[in-house]
Amino acid sequence: QVQLVESGGGLVQAGGSLRLSCAASGRTFSSYTMGWFRQAPGKEREFVAAINWSGGLTYYADSVKGRFTISRDNAKNTVYLQMSSLKSEDTAAYYCASRREQYSISSPRERRMYDYWGQGTQVTVSS
Repeated sequence: QVQLVESGGGLVQAGGSLRLSCAASGRTFSSYTMGWFRQAPGKEREFVAAINWSGGLTYYADSVKGRFTISRDNAKNTVYLQMSSLKSEDTAAYYCASRREQYSISSPRERRMYDYWGQGTQVTVSS
């Protein structure tokens, strides 16, 4: 059974940085595309970033491009989201997600392509 556990959220001032981690277990981590999504109160869950199984391909939402960096360490079964120059509009619960199929990267920005989700970690940016 696949488990994803996020950590690293918290309260930070605007302009600050945070690094989120997502530890995966239950299958061969290095075979699957991973993604980060976020959901603010009253809004739909939206795509933030994705990374393919090897780490060689990354995708970002326009709203975070240049400020956030997704990476992975397959030896540690962990995917990261380094967030810099944080803004109040980045305040949300951040969720880690994993694809069902191995070696699949089609439509990386679409929530429906991810089948496994973590419980989320809250990021609050104060202005």
